[in-house]
Amino acid sequence: MPSPTLADRLAMRERPAGRPLMHQEWGDLLFMHWPVPAELIQALLPPRLTVDVHEGMAWLAVVPFRMWDVHSRVTPPVPGVREFLELNVRTYVHLDGVPGVWFFSLDASNPLAVWAARTFFHLPYFRAQLKLERPAADELHYIGHRVHNGAPEGHFAATWRVGAVLPPAEPGSLVFFLTERYCLYAAGGMGPGRGDKLYRGRIAHTSWPLHEVELLNYNSDLVEGHGLPTPLGAPLLHAGGHVSVDLWRLRRV
Repeated sequence: MPSPTLADRLAMRERPAGRPLMHQEWGDLLFMHWPVPAELIQALLPPRLTVDVHEGMAWLAVVPFRMWDVHSRVTPPVPGVREFLELNVRTYVHLDGVPGVWFFSLDASNPLAVWAARTFFHLPYFRAQLKLERPAADELHYIGHRVHNGAPEGHFAATWRVGAVLPPAEPGSLVFFLTERYCLYAAGGMGPGRGDKLYRGRIAHTSWPLHEVELLNYNSDLVEGHGLPTPLGAPLLHAGGHVSVDLWRLRRV
């Protein structure tokens, strides 16, 4: 399928119609991106999804962050799920001209949130023990390992220092391609690639306030657990500041 146009990508910034299902606050985020041959990613996707590429290359990301003020817009608050850590392995895809995110895995420190996301959002969430520390005001240390029954093991540790503010991502640039994402895809069913049924979910937030990053250490086997080779070379790094996020119901596509 042809890649989305720049107009398609810019259109995703517009807030969807209707009332959102959930609200969340995101911050203390680290984007770690590696270029990957598109055919490696495509082989792991459901048949209807096409890997999204920038100048011919697909991109794979590992993204740790903190989530808080998590609540439904349509039901009373649920105790115990308002704040937790998350760590995801993701790539970028498109369907019918709509670019979005495909998650290989999402590890979270809250068992109830994991259950809800797996049950109602068809997302591959796993229970994990995650911890975020601040050795210094501008330094973050994030560690964790998966504890989900029946899931492959997964470990992660990284320490990074947040630097200067970066200018807004220029439309059409690589940074824009990687960080301006306002849609996720999910799949239900038991067939190969979890692709028996495909769903699309919209999200809305302001553009990420991005910062330079110095990666002090990193060790993880999360990528390899998905049948992908160990990423080569240093990752492309961006730290993401605080954004307020609204999420809409998944729609089958």
